[in-house]
Amino acid sequence: MYLSDLTWLQAKQELSADTLILIPLGAAAKEHGPHLRLDNDRVLADYLTARVVEQADVVVAPTLTYHFYPAFTAYAGSTTLRLETARDMVIDVITSLATFGPRRFYILNTGVSTVRALEPAAAWLAAKGILLRFTRIDRTGNEAVQRVQEQPGGTHADEIETSMMLYIVSERVDMSKAQRDYHPGSGPLSPDSKTAGVYSPTGIYGDATLASVEKGRIVVEATVIDLLRDIAMLRDSPLPANKAD
Repeated sequence: MYLSDLTWLQAKQELSADTLILIPLGAAAKEHGPHLRLDNDRVLADYLTARVVEQADVVVAPTLTYHFYPAFTAYAGSTTLRLETARDMVIDVITSLATFGPRRFYILNTGVSTVRALEPAAAWLAAKGILLRFTRIDRTGNEAVQRVQEQPGGTHADEIETSMMLYIVSERVDMSKAQRDYHPGSGPLSPDSKTAGVYSPTGIYGDATLASVEKGRIVVEATVIDLLRDIAMLRDSPLPANKAD
């Protein structure tokens, strides 16, 4: 069930203390190399949400398309919120919905840096008696990733992410522009070799040329299983004590 499809009267009937709310989180404006589009993470988050909805009893809140993505701002079109803004946005959305009863929330998170804002948000909400869990996308489906991955390293617009998109929406992937662009290091990516951080003229961090539909199928299906497990565990988890009580 998608919250945005309901009237407020219908929402009043559906939202209760037993409701588990899923919030997709995926950037709609973040570079993903020359072969993937800026809304890559949003497309991934919405697809995975649709797969989860097929098997889990959740109410889906609207997708959050802006968040904390500081590592990509050197590339045209990429956006980020300040960490405090990203944290507070999550808190505000969840506390608004919690007013109507729900106390368990799952953010289907397709980012990595986003965790730095989600962790303090979860801690703040826990003090109010609200339980927030979120996806660690760099750990989800990890066994499948290790099984199919051939690139020496990479985490962004790489072999794995490109394979997932080939499986999900192949028409939005231009493999003729996929490249190997892997310069190990730490810090934000940059198309300028003279700036601090990791030099990446393409915005890829890994080897996108190794991507395939079959690798994507294996990783995506494993990811869906892990997401469903996360949500089942959340549903069975005890609520934190409300420190205001």
